[in-house]
Amino acid sequence: MTGEALDSGTVLVTSRSFSQGSVDTAARLTAAGFDIVTAAHHHDLAELAPLLPETVAWISGTGHITSDHLALAPRLRIVARYGVGTDAVDLEAAEDAGIIVSNTPIANSESVADLALALLLSSLRTIPAGDRAIRRGDWSAIRGREIGSLTVGIAGFGRIGRSVAAKVLALGGSVVAYDPFVASDHRVTMLDDFAALASCDAVSLHAPGGQRLVTAGWLAAASGMALVNTARGDLVDEDAVAAALGAGALASYAADTLDTEKDPDAVSPLLAADLADRVTITPHLGAQTIDAVDRMSVGTTEDVLLVLSGAAPRNPVLSARKARR
Repeated sequence: MTGEALDSGTVLVTSRSFSQGSVDTAARLTAAGFDIVTAAHHHDLAELAPLLPETVAWISGTGHITSDHLALAPRLRIVARYGVGTDAVDLEAAEDAGIIVSNTPIANSESVADLALALLLSSLRTIPAGDRAIRRGDWSAIRGREIGSLTVGIAGFGRIGRSVAAKVLALGGSVVAYDPFVASDHRVTMLDDFAALASCDAVSLHAPGGQRLVTAGWLAAASGMALVNTARGDLVDEDAVAAALGAGALASYAADTLDTEKDPDAVSPLLAADLADRVTITPHLGAQTIDAVDRMSVGTTEDVLLVLSGAAPRNPVLSARKARR
């Protein structure tokens, strides 16, 4: 048990797509007696300060949840992460405060893998450049590459990385992978060092954030590579990627995130007009399918209702050392 049951209070929702699929999960929370309050995904402390004192559960997206946020939420029982990663949550502060943290570990794996493959195929067939050329009235042919003739490197071989590998293999491509926590896999060749992926024709990033993998030094060993990032923006040195695109070490870069997006005053060098035909950036579309939204909405709702009823969540990342009353 996690504490005595609650039958009222505020559920704070800062995920942008909660209950916007085919399942009305918000109705389940209101039917159980809880009020739903929505706020922006960036978690501005001043904006959330009036809401946190009455919040008993928080369904959160990608924004950071700091010790300062948690200090303002004395009734908070659970942070239900709408997605997989919990690197944006101060887990130590949550544990000290007796707050459970959960996630939806498999809800968006296939949707992110689909997007990674879509971005890779789009890059290999130069679809963004072709579209822009047509809008200028230029019907000149632009030659691309077939995925079946290439070696695709996967950085991070968890659920999403494994799914991308399966999709590439199904299309006839070869796959090598690097993951310091995966020693072997019967489907692909596992490499001992991330640096070895620089020799691949294409690389798809699926590693956790908090580290810089793609650097100027790593890119120096690349030659005409297509690079895809549907993981975290901080994996990539954007200045180095822009320079590599200019020099030809990278043929293309496609990503669902930018490292600079966390700073509203920063402008990524990857958005430069002269790189537009080789760079594709999408606005966090990885989990934005009806299927994934339903799975994440249902998963977070069920965990919230379980914890507020005094039970344990289905997908705990962090179990409380002490139950909040």
